[in-house]
Amino acid sequence: MITFRLDPTSGVPPYLQIVQQVEHAVRAGRLREGDQLPLVRELVSDLAINPNTVLKAYRQLDALGLTEGRPGVGTFVRNVPVGMSVPAYPALRRRLSAWVDAAREQGLEDAELRALFAEALHAAEDRGIA
Repeated sequence: MITFRLDPTSGVPPYLQIVQQVEHAVRAGRLREGDQLPLVRELVSDLAINPNTVLKAYRQLDALGLTEGRPGVGTFVRNVPVGMSVPAYPALRRRLSAWVDAAREQGLEDAELRALFAEALHAAEDRGIA
């Protein structure tokens, strides 16, 4: 199961935050084919958001082919596209978590962590590592 968190200060619409979190969970292997997403009413209650926001996110996920809505039953993860889940993710996640912990110990906030990570991604692209 996935636990959603919304960041009202991110500038990203709530529906898109939900979409991104599902995509990330699929990529990381935390959500697999056949897993059920929380029911709309559960997310509405848990996140204190409008039902239309959740419905919009779930429609977007369906359009991306990541999920399939089944009327009266719920929304389920569909076949995960090749390349979406990488076996090395658990080890990489542990290393990244250790990096985040070290950065937090140095006093870095979320915005600074995101900036550093974005800079590292861009540097990797510049070196031709896609």
